[in-house]
Parts: sequence; C-alpha cells; structure tokens
Amino acid sequence: MSRLPGRAEHHWLWQEEAACRELGSRLFFHPRGEQGPDRERRDEAAKEVCALCPVQRDCLRHALKAAEPFGIWGGLTERERRRLRSEEAKRLVLPSTV
Repeated sequence: MSRLPGRAEHHWLWQEEAACRELGSRLFFHPRGEQGPDRERRDEAAKEVCALCPVQRDCLRHALKAAEPFGIWGGLTERERRRLRSEEAKRLVLPSTV
C-alpha cells in the first residue's frame, strides 16, 4: 500500500477555464519598481479580465488558501487579499455583537 497522496489534477482543473490562461503573466504580476498610476492601470486591466472569468471564485479561493504573495488573483491585488484575510481572521476571533 502506497503512502503517497495520489493524483491531484482535479485541484487544478479550474485553470483550464481561466480567462487569463493565454494572456501570460505580465498583466497580472507587476514588474520590479512599478508603482503609482502605471501600476494602478495594469491592476485595473487585469481586474477587467478577472471580472469576466468563469472561474474567478476558484482562483480567489486558491490564492487565499495558498496565501499567494504576489499578483492579481481572482480579481484582487496582494493588498486586497491580505485585507480580506485579516478581516476574516477578525470575524473568526472576535465575538459578534448582536
């Protein structure tokens, strides 16, 4: 009996349907030193692709689970994903005030 976890391709099948699949990474990952209006324009263009993507939720779920540190994933920037994780952590830790 093998102790290997087995095949895991099913975890990545969503990528085959991704709107960004044939676009390359330049739009979704900023070059070193990019900031200000140039970065904002590139981020917005990437988010436009994500907004039309049939697997946007799967992509974002992956990015949050894997704590992807760079790039636009599921329509969110690194900073937006960190904020979302932080807000989620607060909801899990702090009691609700009803």
